[in-house]
Amino acid sequence: MTTTADHPEAEPLELDISGMTCAACAGRVERALNKLDGVTATVNYATERATVSGLRRQDAARAVERVRGAGYDAHVRQDPDDPWSRRATEVRISSLRRRLAVSALLTVPLMDLTIILALVPGWRFAGWQWLCLLLALPIVTWAAWPFHRATIRNLRHAAVSMDTLVSLGIAASFGWALVTIVLDVGQPGTGFWLGFGITPAGANAVYLDVAAGMTTFQLAGRYFETRSRRKAGDVLGALNALAATQVRILRDGTESLQPADALRVGDVVVVLPGETVPADGIVVAGSAAIDTSMMTGEPVPTAVSRGDAVTGGTISTDGRLEVAAESVGARTQLAQMAALTEQAQARKARVQAMADRVVAWFVPAVIALALVVTLAWAAGGAPLQEAVGVGISVLIIACPCALGLATPTALMVGIGRAATLGILVKGHDALEASGRITTVVLDKTGTLTTGAMSVQATTPVGVEERELLAVAAAVERGSEHAIARAIEAAAARAGAAVDGATDFRALPGLGAEARLDGRVVVVGSPRLARSRAGTISGPAAAAVRAAEQSGATVVTVVRDGALIGVLALTDTIRPHARRAVAALRAQGLETVLLTGDSPEAGARVAATLGIERVHARVLPPQKAEVVRALQAEGKRVAMVGDGINDAVALAAADLGLAMVTGSDIALKAADVILVRDNLMVIPDAITVSRRTLRTIRVNLAWAFGYNLAAVPIAAAGLLNPLIAAAAMSLSSVLVVYNSLRLHNMRAAA
Repeated sequence: MTTTADHPEAEPLELDISGMTCAACAGRVERALNKLDGVTATVNYATERATVSGLRRQDAARAVERVRGAGYDAHVRQDPDDPWSRRATEVRISSLRRRLAVSALLTVPLMDLTIILALVPGWRFAGWQWLCLLLALPIVTWAAWPFHRATIRNLRHAAVSMDTLVSLGIAASFGWALVTIVLDVGQPGTGFWLGFGITPAGANAVYLDVAAGMTTFQLAGRYFETRSRRKAGDVLGALNALAATQVRILRDGTESLQPADALRVGDVVVVLPGETVPADGIVVAGSAAIDTSMMTGEPVPTAVSRGDAVTGGTISTDGRLEVAAESVGARTQLAQMAALTEQAQARKARVQAMADRVVAWFVPAVIALALVVTLAWAAGGAPLQEAVGVGISVLIIACPCALGLATPTALMVGIGRAATLGILVKGHDALEASGRITTVVLDKTGTLTTGAMSVQATTPVGVEERELLAVAAAVERGSEHAIARAIEAAAARAGAAVDGATDFRALPGLGAEARLDGRVVVVGSPRLARSRAGTISGPAAAAVRAAEQSGATVVTVVRDGALIGVLALTDTIRPHARRAVAALRAQGLETVLLTGDSPEAGARVAATLGIERVHARVLPPQKAEVVRALQAEGKRVAMVGDGINDAVALAAADLGLAMVTGSDIALKAADVILVRDNLMVIPDAITVSRRTLRTIRVNLAWAFGYNLAAVPIAAAGLLNPLIAAAAMSLSSVLVVYNSLRLHNMRAAA
């Protein structure tokens, strides 16, 4: 049987696309690619990537040419952290930043001059209009070029977008101002509605501030939108950084250090203490405690020996292993997590999707209306300058600046306010999505708990508690395990001396051994205790059973072959965790506990915090499956986690939230990073999101309502262009003001 692995040309081809400015652009590229024979293509505007099926890799040039023919640029994607895509994005952001800075710096004095001098004739000086024209020229040409370029490209393909109306508004405002200044065409001497009267004589530069302001506002929105999407490859790069770059391959009894890509299925690799397991496989020799926290999120290393399975990306902490590789390269669990994360993220961003749908009919309708109104007034006998003025009024007042600002400004203010509350939102789409969440999935270790072990119960046998802790801590002082740190901390709290241990020896996967005051002390698992002291009975046996049933980790202490005590260690629940869960439930949200730990440990934490639904012993890919199962029930899911094991689930969820104390992978996979060291930040994040989403709805309602009401008034000739420009600006100001009210939000704790 053949597979796509046997024929790489059968695998889908991925292209990085540059030059797209809205969802309509993605649709245009997709239609262009689908015109190729036998090709099925999908284009994701959020990740700026196309997936092309039915085309051989050696024929990729055909797809690239097709994209370029549509007016965009493309490049065959080489790896998860493709440098071409990163460079294209960086160039675009830098370009927008420069254009925005220049536009803003020139717009401020220009607006002051045009507004003040136009309305106050006594303050005018010779050549003031030409000065305004010179200030406006670089704004409406160089700074506004991205909009003009997109419009030209759209017109070549008989299409329109938000850029089309913005470009026309800028061009019409500047063009009419230029005509009136050069030809000294005054405004008609008729009155206008609203009691403003005619435009003051000689104020022929009044449209320049409209063109400049429109350019600056739109550049700001485009700049922040582009920045919000610049994280497509971060997770994959971080995941790939976990993989071993070199491996020790054992052949014919000889070890040789080789590049990781030389490893093949069936090879035996040697993993020394502190080294990363390079592939998924089976231990054929040796034993060790494997740090799986990057894969499972749990702080306690897992003991492995001959016959046990190990996963690539995990670390041997204290022993030498020989591992027979079963899955290498792209087939390892780590690589599959990277692929799943990429697929999940690719489904997310839909910034301005609604605005793009509206623009599809709104833009051509406004352009047609402006032309019809101009021709109607001219045909009705009105002077040309009056007819053109009415047409420009329609075009200006209908320009969707408020519509374009409604979502970005609210999201920007919401994101800024969230940051002051300890909530870092990576993208506008994340904040918008979080306002619709119905279910919150909470990871246990590192999220609801600290991820640090602590001694919760001690059961001395024939000794005092202080002596038990002193003996255990003295031995564990030579270990690097999280358990050792917890025992040392408990001994310090009890004031027990922990010096004097010699001849320390780690027992991989079991515990540690040392000599203390001439006596042999062994600290480790119940299995180790039984091998050194025989059967565990009486109060000690009861303590072991109780600890295991509650989900605690059990540590036994044996001295000279006699059991002297049992320690029960648990992960510490974070302060405010119960209050945070209660706050989430008060917001009408369902809470779900997700953990890779035992059912007993999960049930204990859930009962303590008031969480009714628990999923335990869940592997990383299964965590994402749990999230998708909830989504299949019609729920909008937020995932809160902190470990590498949570990365896929964080990306698969409608909203991923990561604790700042978590791994780099989790932080990069998440949409929102929770910085404040208080779990009340989780309900705060939901509150901020809901308020922001409500503000967006109000802004959109105003923007649509304003256009619906103002366009007929302008078409009737009741607004001159100056008042139309002021009304357009006022509409934008009101939207911004409403968004600024989000600064008044307060943290719950």
